[in-house]
Amino acid sequence: MAIAVLLVLSPCAAMAVTPTWQPPPGSTEMPLWPVGKVTAPPKLKGPEEIRDTISKASGERWAMLQNVAVPTLTVFPAKGGGNGTAVMVVPGGGYRVLAMDLEGSEICDWLTGQGITCALLKYRVPASGPNWDSDCNCRDIPAVPMALQDAQRAMGLLRAQAGRWKIDPKRVGVIGFSAGGHVVAGLSTHGARSYVAIDAVDAQPSRPDFALVMYSGHLWTGAKHGLSLAGDITVDDAVPPTFIVQATDDPTDDVRESLTYYRALVGAGVPVEMHLFARGGHAFGLRVKDAPVAEWPHLAERWMRDIGMLPRVL
Repeated sequence: MAIAVLLVLSPCAAMAVTPTWQPPPGSTEMPLWPVGKVTAPPKLKGPEEIRDTISKASGERWAMLQNVAVPTLTVFPAKGGGNGTAVMVVPGGGYRVLAMDLEGSEICDWLTGQGITCALLKYRVPASGPNWDSDCNCRDIPAVPMALQDAQRAMGLLRAQAGRWKIDPKRVGVIGFSAGGHVVAGLSTHGARSYVAIDAVDAQPSRPDFALVMYSGHLWTGAKHGLSLAGDITVDDAVPPTFIVQATDDPTDDVRESLTYYRALVGAGVPVEMHLFARGGHAFGLRVKDAPVAEWPHLAERWMRDIGMLPRVL
């Protein structure tokens, strides 16, 4: 009898649903692309799945989302009615996974508390941007910039639905962390879509009105070339006002990633503010409380007030 019961339960176990990321209550998740219009599939190694893990860089426990084939945008309404500003959040994860809480929903909680409507991007991974391929132990540059495409599509979708979310389509910013910072730099420096337009959403501008680049990678070509910018990032004077933050003890992305981008923006006459901290490591998000780097959110709020994206404090 015991054997028979096991035989009955086994198929059920095989059909168990793999746990994945779920939008928090009160938020609204939307698909980015019409059915069948995603331009390329990522190199999936299994089903979409969320796992609790600990960062080697920061020691923080975070929710790691992997194998994303269906990208989405999740909107978090601003608290207190909102002030018309929106910010899209682009989590990091080395273009392999997505840090959906540490560099995603937790950031939205901070932004909505400032009266900002937040939109969390769940973009395709893995190998959707420059990454280190552990299979070949080599650097991989995908032929299709899937993460950038998803981000451009998301910016258009957010602006196209500005009335629904009660936001000003000319006050839409973006913040990205680590690999997400590289996505933000790509959004800021590419005026044209990296895919063929498919509908009215793609008629909306994809460049943000302001940008925050947090401990980004993939911007610097390496010590042999000085402070030379990566070839896929071409800075011009149309890049929006930018805010940059990094810790100089970052063990994952050299501080010259930020210095290189800062130098290029200054050279193009782009308004840019940068804050470098001696201590903070990598992937600190909002969680570090015992070091000066914990002040970055307050500095960012002050900067957003200065550029007119948040109301000034009287």
